[in-house]
Amino acid sequence: MRLATWNVNSIRARVARTVDFAVRENIDVLAMQEIKCKPEQFPYAPFEEAGYEVHAHGLNQWNGVAIASRLPVEDVRTAFPGMPGFAKGHEGPDQPQEARAMGATIDGVEVWSLYVPNGRSLDDPHYTYKLDWLAALTEYTRSTLETTPELPLALVGDFNIAPTDEDNGDPTVIVGLTTHVSPPERHAFRQLLAAGLADTVRPLVPTGFTYWDYKQLRFPRNEGLRIDFVLGSPAFADAVTGAAIHRNERKGEIPSDHVPVVVDLDLTGPDDDDRPMFW
Repeated sequence: MRLATWNVNSIRARVARTVDFAVRENIDVLAMQEIKCKPEQFPYAPFEEAGYEVHAHGLNQWNGVAIASRLPVEDVRTAFPGMPGFAKGHEGPDQPQEARAMGATIDGVEVWSLYVPNGRSLDDPHYTYKLDWLAALTEYTRSTLETTPELPLALVGDFNIAPTDEDNGDPTVIVGLTTHVSPPERHAFRQLLAAGLADTVRPLVPTGFTYWDYKQLRFPRNEGLRIDFVLGSPAFADAVTGAAIHRNERKGEIPSDHVPVVVDLDLTGPDDDDRPMFW
């Protein structure tokens, strides 16, 4: 399986680029974030013509996630247990959930396309929401892997966190002043890994960013952030045979401000017939 994640920053504006990439790179499963449309507005036809089944979740012109797959898709979900909601000026446990998560089982792998809340600023209620959202995701991950430790689980998408200083090349993103690099956010990311996940890309791709702001020549100066990840359980991570960050997708006409992150998986496992026999 070849699995990719991409914050497309409006699928209707970039459907041709997105489908072209998926076909050209032989992507089996593409998790998308910031589709910025309702399901009935999603441009399904180009994907279907290319052989993909698409499931989309969006509530308005903001946020939104989707999964496109050439493999059969089962058990589609649009929230993980405990996922909090958010509404400006609204407090309490009954806040409406945003379209930020989609999970599905594909070829035995539980894949989640995730668009983690931005946080906006360190003193904004959205920042607290972001930390609560990550805490709930961590608890879901921990409980799932405690119950089914052999499960190939993949949490992929835009996490809106640069977990180490090496993941931050933007001089305007400063620890103590801005989101994405604050100690609580980085701690939340570490807690997610401690729940049983591994960063499956960095060991194979030791450098590179996944996002560059459109402003102030950030991309030509390579002043970017690595905030898009493929995090996997032990069973998933053990199956990863290759990875890539497709920087060139930030070039050309109307690019997204993010680029695709891809991993290759060998899910076949050992062949019993090839094992040595003992008598």
